Amino acid sequence: VKETSREAISELHKLGVKTVMLTGDNSHTAEAIAAQVSTDRALGGLLPEDKLREIENLVSQDIKVGMVGDGINDAPALARADIGFAMGAAGADTAIETADVALMGEDLRRLPDAIAHSRHARTIFTQNLILSGLIIAALLPLAALGILGLTTVVAIHELAEVLVILNGIRAGGRRL
Repeated sequence: VKETSREAISELHKLGVKTVMLTGDNSHTAEAIAAQVSTDRALGGLLPEDKLREIENLVSQDIKVGMVGDGINDAPALARADIGFAMGAAGADTAIETADVALMGEDLRRLPDAIAHSRHARTIFTQNLILSGLIIAALLPLAALGILGLTTVVAIHELAEVLVILNGIRAGGRRL
């Protein structure tokens, strides 16, 4: 077991993500590895359809599910999960094509980085929607009642767009 795997699971737990290992390896091996990396649960001896069934079970409970895989045996579960992460450029083409996100390399620590980055970007996206909506909601009646002229409304709107763009740039500037 790679030290980076232990770190990745720890970081996922800090983000509030529960971890379940689904593997084709036998149950004893799965449990031993799960104990070393501290996953919340481990299931071994699974065929591709068993992995798919486990993902479907979680999804049916309204649990948001992310699946990480690198092989052809993972492709059905990757496709069914809310978000599929293919690990490694050397992973099976089917897994990479099926997944929503392809993480380059074999370092699982990129997974919590990707989750944290997407949460940060979603926060900024939400801020931008609220800011834009509030500005339009304020400008519309002011323009309709003639309190502000067309030139002033357009100028304020354009300034607001610049603010939204500058705020959006912060999403890409986050260090991983």
